[in-house]
Amino acid sequence: MKINRLYFSPTNSTQKVIELISDAWEGEVRDIDISDPHKEYAEYTFASDELCLVGVPAFGGRVPTCALEHLAHMKASATPTVLVATFGNRAYDDTLLELKDTLSRKGFHIVAAIAAATEHSIMHQFGTGRPDAADKKELQTWAQRIKDALEQGTPLPEVEVGGTRPYTPYTGLPFTPRAGDSCTLCGTCAASCPTQAIAADHPNTTDAERCITCMRCVALCPADARKINAMMLFAAGKKMKKACSQRKDNELFFREAR
Repeated sequence: MKINRLYFSPTNSTQKVIELISDAWEGEVRDIDISDPHKEYAEYTFASDELCLVGVPAFGGRVPTCALEHLAHMKASATPTVLVATFGNRAYDDTLLELKDTLSRKGFHIVAAIAAATEHSIMHQFGTGRPDAADKKELQTWAQRIKDALEQGTPLPEVEVGGTRPYTPYTGLPFTPRAGDSCTLCGTCAASCPTQAIAADHPNTTDAERCITCMRCVALCPADARKINAMMLFAAGKKMKKACSQRKDNELFFREAR
């Protein structure tokens, strides 16, 4: 079986979870980074004898818009699909539902979905170190359960996931990463920005209208020159402390065939 791993993973957290889950399967693996704004996503099609694992982070309880746009160009033919929404120890809200709605319309057959808690990509004091050993064991157990059910040969039912319609409005974040004086104008951030919010000829600038605060530029900058305003980050951390401090559980949505 061909295993297709599709992920929007600016800081690698979602990719690592997808890779962990995919270890349950054996076969040809194809990685598809759906954060690349330059790919021709309409060229991707998936057959009924393949498997798709699709992972995205929850941004304000929603799927990042650019990831949805890229996925909407793909086509599948009743391809068994496992959804993964990673969240920074707060909540995933309507992320799985929005992802399921989008992919179901394109021919993907959603057989399971997982919400996986990870370290917060901006405020690292929340969910620090997750997924930890206990998380990994749980996710691997769930992946094996899904694999075993698929190998029974009986078609699995379309799974229901958490979330509400209409989706929670996404209001964005009140801060944008900026380049400091140590920026060397190397262009690494511009080349990797999912929304092309950083101009290649002026990589020390950021278009706040385009930026989704995915933190890829911060994670990749070789000079550690890109940061979020420390005072704004501190204030945001204080505001989110109540919602994010308590350990959140991972969740599995799955129904075996009867």
